[in-house]
Amino acid sequence: MRVYEIFQSIQGETTRAGAPMDFVRLAGCDLACTYCDTPAARNPNAGRKMAVEEVLGALPRPPLPEVVITGGEPLLQPDDVNALVVELIQRGREVMVETSGAHPIDLVDARARRIVDVKTPGSGMADRMDWRNLERLSERDEAKFVLTGRPDYDWAKEVVESHGLLAKCPVLFGAAEGFITARTVAEWILAEALPVRLNVQIHRMLGLP
Repeated sequence: MRVYEIFQSIQGETTRAGAPMDFVRLAGCDLACTYCDTPAARNPNAGRKMAVEEVLGALPRPPLPEVVITGGEPLLQPDDVNALVVELIQRGREVMVETSGAHPIDLVDARARRIVDVKTPGSGMADRMDWRNLERLSERDEAKFVLTGRPDYDWAKEVVESHGLLAKCPVLFGAAEGFITARTVAEWILAEALPVRLNVQIHRMLGLP
């Protein structure tokens, strides 16, 4: 698989925010979101080619209970990702796979927790979403929305309602860095008593990768 970087950090998002985790960031992404925070990882030739055993050997020591496979876009390398998921689970690790939602999430081994970034109009990539993914979500998965402004918030709220997401899995709303603040998103959520979680990028607040 093509790996951009392997590192250890504090999970900044999802319902596991604040937990220390190992991260495997894969190279290559076929989207170009306006708020992309790792543009260098979009290059499919970035990083280096690594076998699953090499990735396992490169994970930080001592090992942490949870491992995140992110990108880039992991589902551009589904066979390699699943091979890594299987090996990690056999070693007693819990695995999260972060994906854009543009590719079928049922490609991922069901034992992994799938974090689907539902692309908003403000991302410039909403037309690339595979909307069937919202039907594929399970209670183990999570759906997150990165918002660039009030139009994205209203749009995301409608998607959550029309697809019944709150009954399927945790739903998270976050602010796109450089567009709006997390405080603004929090105020919108509170004003409407919307039962979603606020996504705050804790790792960035701490200056961590």
